[in-house]
Amino acid sequence: MREIFTARVEPSKVSAQGGRHARDESADESFAHLVDGFRRFRAEVYPEQQALFARLAKAQQPRAMFITCADSRIVPELITQSSPGDLFVTRNVGNVVPPYGQMNGGVSSAIEYAVMALDVQHIIVCGHSDCGAMKAVLDPAGLQRMPTVKAWLRHCEVARSLVEQNCSCTAGEALGVLTEENVVAQLDHLRTHPSVAARLAGGQLSIHGWVYCIETSEILAYDAGTGRFAPLDGDGPLPVATPAPRYLQA
Repeated sequence: MREIFTARVEPSKVSAQGGRHARDESADESFAHLVDGFRRFRAEVYPEQQALFARLAKAQQPRAMFITCADSRIVPELITQSSPGDLFVTRNVGNVVPPYGQMNGGVSSAIEYAVMALDVQHIIVCGHSDCGAMKAVLDPAGLQRMPTVKAWLRHCEVARSLVEQNCSCTAGEALGVLTEENVVAQLDHLRTHPSVAARLAGGQLSIHGWVYCIETSEILAYDAGTGRFAPLDGDGPLPVATPAPRYLQA
């Protein structure tokens, strides 16, 4: 039986803003909260799943690679109810996947390692509601003091341009539309990576584009066949962003 790892959040420690600490908490109090969490993990959670961690100490065989935003409100293991070792997670501002050959750093090397060394069968690019990165793409004035973030978010420019030139959406709708289009743009970037392109062509890899709603827990998934997002838990076939393989293995 597969163990399910779940984050334990005590209701009394959830602030009115939805986080686990209040904004007026001191730096020492914030760090003490983390240490207390580790102590509870070691005393209460670890003993219940010691066999799982013993297996993970020797090797990892993740089910999927999960590329998502660095936003603290997004917890891939929680929303997919996955155990340690199930997901190979890469996080950055804006769930960006730079095209191959541009800024071949952490994201690109993680993708190559996941595909070539870990043989993952799925890669998920997951955006989310109320994304600060997408807000900055729409209104970059606030990025003047953050030149590195500003440069990084140039990888979202194709999504911004697409929305600006094709969508007659209101200001209130623009953020949601941009968030979806950014996921599609990053999927396009993902396909430029040689390791990904080769596995897609051979039918050995599937890619997925999701947008997670923090308030409702809904996930909308991109369907390459229709070019639209649809509920991941809706009726009918699961939406997938995987292109048709051109070189199916015999």
